[in-house]
Parts: sequence; structure tokens; C-alpha cells
Amino acid sequence: MNDPCESHEARLQRLKRDVKQLPLKPGVYRFYDDAGQLLYVGKAKALRKRVSSYFNHLAGHSPKTVVMVKQIMRLEFTTTANENDALVLEANLIKAHQPRYNVLLKDNKSYPYLHLTTDHAYPRLALYRGDRKARGRFFGPYPSAHAVRETLNWLQKIFPVRQCEDSQFNHRSRPCLQYQIHRCGGPCCDRIDVTSYGAMVSQVTLFLEGKDKQLVNTLKEAMWQAAQARDFEGAARLRDRIAGIEHVQERRRLNLSGEIDLDVMSVAVGLKKAVVQVFFIRAGINLGNRAFFLERGEEDDPSEILQAFVSQFYLDKPPPPEILLEHLPQQQEMLEEALSARLGKAVKLRQPQRGERRRLLEMAVENAQQALKQYQSSRDHVRTQLEALQELFNLAEPPQRIEIYDNSHIQDQHAVGAMVVFGADGFEKNQYRKFNLEASSAPDDTARMIEVLTRRFKRLKEGEGRWPDLVLLDGGIAQLNAAMKVVEELQIDGVAFSAIAKGPQRHAGREQLFLPDRPNPLILPHDAPLLHFLQVVRDESHRFVIGYHRTRRAKGQTSSRLDGIAGVGAQRKKALIKQFGSVKGVRQATLAEIAALPGFSTELAATILATLDEHHA
Repeated sequence: MNDPCESHEARLQRLKRDVKQLPLKPGVYRFYDDAGQLLYVGKAKALRKRVSSYFNHLAGHSPKTVVMVKQIMRLEFTTTANENDALVLEANLIKAHQPRYNVLLKDNKSYPYLHLTTDHAYPRLALYRGDRKARGRFFGPYPSAHAVRETLNWLQKIFPVRQCEDSQFNHRSRPCLQYQIHRCGGPCCDRIDVTSYGAMVSQVTLFLEGKDKQLVNTLKEAMWQAAQARDFEGAARLRDRIAGIEHVQERRRLNLSGEIDLDVMSVAVGLKKAVVQVFFIRAGINLGNRAFFLERGEEDDPSEILQAFVSQFYLDKPPPPEILLEHLPQQQEMLEEALSARLGKAVKLRQPQRGERRRLLEMAVENAQQALKQYQSSRDHVRTQLEALQELFNLAEPPQRIEIYDNSHIQDQHAVGAMVVFGADGFEKNQYRKFNLEASSAPDDTARMIEVLTRRFKRLKEGEGRWPDLVLLDGGIAQLNAAMKVVEELQIDGVAFSAIAKGPQRHAGREQLFLPDRPNPLILPHDAPLLHFLQVVRDESHRFVIGYHRTRRAKGQTSSRLDGIAGVGAQRKKALIKQFGSVKGVRQATLAEIAALPGFSTELAATILATLDEHHA
């Protein structure tokens, strides 16, 4: 047990004694403050040597490290079998605990892929997110869903492969609009035979594998054969397909030898943030790029930041065989070994000095610098608006956390509430909250606002979550009065409240701002930057709550007579609809057809048909 009255010198000497007990083995070390909060996680080839460097020669450390060392009250360590295991454990601990002084990659999104099914006579090509356990070929990852949709768009123009779900495919009686605009071959209605469709799928696969030169040569040969056979219409289709492929080659194909998979990374370091720009290159095609904003932590050196980013970025996704970096990490060999173990074959970290790879790296460097400038400009704008709010609400300092509340319903059905959070770095989407009010006895919007605020602030009173500095309510004086009832009942202090309502005829730009103890609403000039800022945060609350309301409403609309049948859960319901298209299709199916589905039995099929017949009677 640490003595809270322990002097700085005594604490330092105690920690040095603890360090002497550490083994000279690879592992992970952790620093904690006097409240038990994790400050930093690090890895080491030899724990004793690495950890002792923090407490010896303090003058040689960066200012951040000096501040961190002053807060360390105890340390813990875990030895590992090798340095690679230490790297993986470090990345897992950082992701799980988000220590204050580590470089933090706050990226919880799964990356989208193109998925080509292989368990159907007419394979489907579509966007896919998830664990990639489904049958088929995966191409990617892509930096965003937009990049996948863009790729699908131009692929459909060249290769009209279907994108529809199997349930739609199985129950069409005539081709859809995609066929009419030449974006699908119409296999659902036998407008293309299995052999021709399979040949087209093979061509798509060759293209996505980066073998487009081989593909173009094959298509040219087929085009000349069709022309010689006087099949001029078929030859024209092949000509157009070749032209489409060559057009994409000009726009997206890079001047790299071979079918290269690689990622390109550059870092730009700001005062409190670092930006890593990543370009995704697969099969020699530039799939797009994305900027990642990092909490800087203890590391100031760009190579250390890139090393921390790489170890966290590929923690739950396979790396490509080659990664181009602006700065090579000091522990390059260890990182390469760990990444190679994840991929199952060699992974190399490179810093190219010439050629196309150098040009790609320079492009990443420029994009990282531009992303950092844009972020800093946006942050300056936010700081200005927060200072304006401080003055408007007479706060002691600019608000660091603003919570915006809104409700949504249609004729009192599927009523929901939502909370959006805005902070010094912009919208904090991981802090958003939803409130289901469907079973609530609250009769109107003001009563629902009371319920939402009561539920929220009761939790804050119990120590759950961070308190806001300012609360904005979407609505007028009635919503503000409702909030004041909650303030009085729960004895809330130190939080400013306001309501923002649209002006007459709900005119945007003439919003009224209602404040407590002020008889008349405040109307900001229509061109005031603060008014625009308030509109933006209010509209974000609209977007979020309406999206949640639509989800709840859709869930209610998608309930069916299959719900509640003993033995039929979500997965079996999905399998039935996928196979038969609708509840009506299930009811018209035979006992044998239902029982033949994976996971179904004759007894369950009989129960399903009997229940549906009973409802239909």
C-alpha cells in the first residue's frame, strides 16, 4: 500500500528499488498513478533496462515524460515468451484501457470489403462488413464504404454482375431496373446463361486480382474471334468492356510492377494530436486513403508514433506484405516479425527513396500535413465558438462538454429520445446516448424531456459518466421549463441550460434562444457565427434521434407471424425469408421443403406450418 504522504524523493527511491527486481526478459510494463489509473503501457526487450531508464537521468526526458514520471506511484509488469508476444500484448492493453500517455488509435470501425459469393450458380458482388467468415472471395480492405460503392459503380458498368440479395433473386418474375440500365445481366430471369455469367465473374476476379493486362489480352482475342464469326454485337460488347477496363487502368492503376498489395503511411505531428495518413493499395490499384487522428501520449518522435500506430492498426486486421513508412521504427525487426506472424507470410517495412513507391509516400506526406492543417483550423474555429458560449452564458470558462437533447415520435408512436455530445475536439460520437420512451407514460414532448433528463442526471448523480458544462434542448420555453423542474428536483448545480427553437414558421436563421430567468428569448443575428454553430449541433441531434426513431419504427414494421413460434429465432426466421421470400411463401411451402433447410427438422416444419395456418384462418 502506497503512503499518500510519501515525498517525491522517497517515492522515486522506492520505484527504483522495485525496478531492480524486474527480470531481464521481454515483456510489458504498466505505470499507475495514486488513484490507480493506468498512465502508460510499454513493451521492452529487457524489462529491467527499459523501465530503469524512466527513473535515471530525468533531465534527458521529454517534458511529457517528466510530468508522467512525477505521477507514477506503482508499476506492474508481465513477462512474455518473446518480443513479438510483448508487442501484441501491449497493443491489446492500449486498446482495452486507453492509457493517458500512450498514442491512442480510437478506431472502432470494421473495414468494408468487396465480397464475391461462391455458393450460388450466379455469384453476387456486394459490399461486406464483418468477420469475413462467409463463403466467397474478399477483396480489400477499402478505407470507407464510399470507396466500395464507387468501385462497385464502375465495375457494374464494365461487368454487369448482380448485387441483389438471394431472397430478391429467388422471387423475381421479371428483370429489375438494374437490367434495364445495363448494370446487371438479368440472371434472375434467365436473360444470361450460367456459362456466360460464370465467364464474366471470372473476368471480374481477374480484374480485382490485378491481372487486368492478362484480362485485356484475353478479351481482345475473344473480340476478334467474335468479329470473324460475324457476331458484331458480341464483339462490340467486348470492345466496350476493354475500353472500360483501360479507362480504369488510366485512372486508378499505379505504375507498380506486379500485382502489389501494400499500405502507405505518413505522420504529421501537431501540438496535441498526430495525424497518420494511410493509402490502401491492393493488386496495384489505389483503393483510396484515410486520415487517422491520434492522441499523442508520451511519444513525440514521428517514428515512435508510427510504430505505435502500426502495432494497434493491424491488431484485428491482416497487414499487407509491404508497408511503406515515412519514418522507420527503431524496433523494425520486432514489428516485422509480429506482423508476419499475423499475416502468415513475410511482411516488410520500407522507407523508399526513389521510384513510384517514393511518389506514393510523398503523396501520403502531403495529405497528412493537409489533414493536420484542416484539423487545427477546425479546432481554432471550435475554440472561438466555445469562448462565445462562455460569454453568452456567463460561464467561468469555455464549456468542454455540451450535451444536446431531442425527442422524436409519430403520433406518439415509437417515442424515443437522444443525447448528442460536443466537446473541444468536436462531436464525440462514442458518448452519444439513446432513450427508448415507447413504454413511457409521459403524455407529451415536455413530459418526455423530463423523463430523459431525469434518467440521465440520476446516473450522473450516482457517479456514472461525465457531467456537462452546458445543456442545449431542442424546443422552446416549454422544454426549458421542463428542464428546470429536473434541475430543482435533483438539485443540479454548475450546469447551464438553454433551449433553441426555430423562429416563426419554423424559419431557419431566425432561431430563438431561451435562457433561464430571462423573460424574452434571445435572437442572434442571422449571420452570427455562433448562431451557425448552434444550428449545426442542433441539426446533429435531429439527425441522430430521427435515425434512432426510424430504426425503432422499422423494427416494429418488420415483425411478422414467424415471431413467437417456438424454436424459430432470428437466424431461422432469416433463413426462412431468404429461402421463400416472405411469410406467404413460407406458408405455401411444403413440409419437406422447410425441413430440408439447415437447422430445421420435420417436427419444427410442422409447427411452423400449423402456426401460420392458424393465423391465416
